[in-house]
Amino acid sequence: MSRATGCVEFLQWALPRLGLAWPGFRRVHRQVCRRIGARLRTLRLPGPAAYRTYLDAHPEEWAILDSACRISISRLARDRSVFELLAGIVFPTLAEQALARGAAELRCWSAGCASGEEPYSLSILWRLELAPRFPGLRLSVVATDVDGDLVGRARIARYRRSSLREVPPAWIEAAFVRSGDSFALRAEYREGVELRCEDIRDRVPEGPFDLILCRNVAFTYFEARLQRSTLERILSVLRPGGVLVIGLKERLPEGATGVAGWVPHLGIYRRAADREPLEFRAADRGDVARRAALACM
Repeated sequence: MSRATGCVEFLQWALPRLGLAWPGFRRVHRQVCRRIGARLRTLRLPGPAAYRTYLDAHPEEWAILDSACRISISRLARDRSVFELLAGIVFPTLAEQALARGAAELRCWSAGCASGEEPYSLSILWRLELAPRFPGLRLSVVATDVDGDLVGRARIARYRRSSLREVPPAWIEAAFVRSGDSFALRAEYREGVELRCEDIRDRVPEGPFDLILCRNVAFTYFEARLQRSTLERILSVLRPGGVLVIGLKERLPEGATGVAGWVPHLGIYRRAADREPLEFRAADRGDVARRAALACM
C-alpha cells in the first residue's frame, strides 16, 4: 500500500469520528496528509496504521488530529458576484428593514473567518458602498474561527497581493496601505469588527443577526448530522427576515427548513419574516467531543 493510499484510508476512517465528511476533503486531502505526515514524524510513528493505534491509546490526540484537518482557503471579496449582490440587493434590503424597526445597527456574523478576509470585506463594502446611503445605520461584524493562529493573523490585518485579487481597485486604494509586498488594512475599516476564537460546532455568538455568512465550512466539511445541528444553531440566531449566505458549491442539508432560497445559485437564503424563533436543540456530540481539549489554543 502506498503512503498516499494509506493516508486516504486513514482519513476515511478518522473523519467521521470527528464529525467530518470525506467527500468535502477529497480535493484538499493532500494538504491534510502532509500535516498528518509531519505529526507522525514528531511522534516517531511509521505510518497511519500505527497512528490509529496511538489514537486509541491517547484520546487527547484527537484534538490535534482535528486541528490538522482544518482547511482555510480565503481571499478578500471571495466570489465577487456574491459581494456584488450583497452591495446591490442584500445589504440595502436588510438596512431598510433595520431602519423600519428603529435599529441603529446592522449585525453580521462571519463564521469561519480565517485570517479576517471575509469580515473585513464586509466592512469595506459597507463603508464605501452603503454607509453614505444609510447614514443613520452602522455595521457591526462578529467574526469567529476555531483556529487561534488565524484569528491572530486577522488582528494584524496584513495581506499579500494574491489575497486581494478579487478586490476592486478602488477598494484597495481606499482601504489599504501598501508596505513592500503586503497590504495593511487601514484602522477605520477594522472598527466594528470583533474577532473571536470560537468553534461553530460548540457555540454560536449571541444573536440576533441580520446577516450570517457560513461559507465553505460547515456545509462542505461536516458530516450530514453535524450539518443539520449546525444549521439549527445558525438559524437560532438569525433574525426573522435575515439572510444566510453559504458557499457557491454548497447545499443546505436535505430536508432543511427555516430558510428559503433567495438567490440559491449564489448560496443566498432568507429566513421568513414571520417565523417564530426556532427551538434550539443541542448537537449530537458523539465522538466530536474528543477534539475539544485543544480548541482555539
